[in-house]
Amino acid sequence: MIKYPFETLPRSGEAVEVAEGILWMRLPLPMALDHVNVYAIRDGAGWCLIDTGFDTKTARRIWQGLLDGPLQSLPVTKVLITHHHPDHVGLAGWFMSQGAELLMTRTAWLMARMLVLDEQSRPTPETVDFWRGAGMDAQILEKRMAERPFNFADVVSPLPLGYTRIRGGDVLTIGGRDWDVRIGHGHAPEHATLWCRDAPLVIGGDQLLPSISPNLGVYATEPLADPVTDWIESCGHLARYAHADQLVLPGHKLPFTGLPDRIVQLIDNHHGALSRLREHLRTPRIASDCFLPLFKRQISDGTYGLALVEAMAHLNHLLALGEVTRDKQEDGAWLWSLRER
Repeated sequence: MIKYPFETLPRSGEAVEVAEGILWMRLPLPMALDHVNVYAIRDGAGWCLIDTGFDTKTARRIWQGLLDGPLQSLPVTKVLITHHHPDHVGLAGWFMSQGAELLMTRTAWLMARMLVLDEQSRPTPETVDFWRGAGMDAQILEKRMAERPFNFADVVSPLPLGYTRIRGGDVLTIGGRDWDVRIGHGHAPEHATLWCRDAPLVIGGDQLLPSISPNLGVYATEPLADPVTDWIESCGHLARYAHADQLVLPGHKLPFTGLPDRIVQLIDNHHGALSRLREHLRTPRIASDCFLPLFKRQISDGTYGLALVEAMAHLNHLLALGEVTRDKQEDGAWLWSLRER
C-alpha cells in the first residue's frame, strides 16, 4: 500500500526534515508540473544537494534564502544530479561556480553539457521532419517553426568542464550513510537512484514517482528509440531491491512508502496503455491521433508536446515488437497499423 508520511508541503524558502540530516525542499517550475523536489543531505562540514531546479532569477533567490536559512549558511560541497533534465540540472553550474563538486552519471553529464551548448534560434530541419512524421497539428507546427524553440541554455546555467562520475554498482558515502547507486532508463538515460544501506531510504529522482508516470519520450535525436522497453526493464530491475517500508524521496510530488506496489503500478500503466493502443490501431492512425487511448483524457496545449513524444515512444515499442507497421503519407506523417497475423 502506498502511503504519504508527510502531508505538509515545504513552502517556498522552507525545508522539511524527512530523515535525520535530510531536508526536503521545493522549487517552482513554469509548466503544468509546477514544482521539482530537491534535497539537502548534511555531509560533514557542509551539504550535498540532490538536484537543483531551473536556473531562473526566482530559483536563485529561493536558493539563497534556503542557504541563509534552513541550510544554516554552511557550504554546498557536493551536488548530485539524478538525471540530465533541466529541472534537475539547471543550477548545477551555479553551485559549481561556488566550489561544489558535481556528481553525475557519464551519460547524464554528456547529455546535459551537449544540450546546454546546442542553442538554436529556430527548430532544426530534423526536428521539423520528426514533428511532421508524428502528425503534429498543422497550426501548432506552423507556430513552432516560426518561433525560438526551448533551449537548455534558457534555464540551465553553463556547465564547466569536469565532474565526478557515478555509475551503477558504486557505493557513495554521503551524510554518514552508505548509498548504493542503481541505474534506471526510459525517462532519461542512465538515471541514478540511491538506495541507503543504513536506513530505509531511497532517492528516486524521476525514476520512482508516486502518483504520476514519468514521461517516456522519443525525439529527433533518436527517432527510433524504444524507451518503453528501457523503462519496463528498469522497473523490473529496481523492484528486486524495493521494500514496503522504504521512504522514497521522488523528484516530484510527495515522499512515499510502498515502493513494491508502486513499481507494479508503473509497469502496469504502460502495459494497459499498450493494450488500448493496439485496439486503437485496428484502424490505421498517425501518432497525434493516439492520445486518448494512451492517456485516457484530452490533452491540453500545455502538455501537447509531451503527449506527442510519448505517443511516438509507445508506437516505436510496438514497432520493435513487430506488432505494427508504418507507412509515410504524402504530408510526411507516419501512418501506423496493427500488423495482420
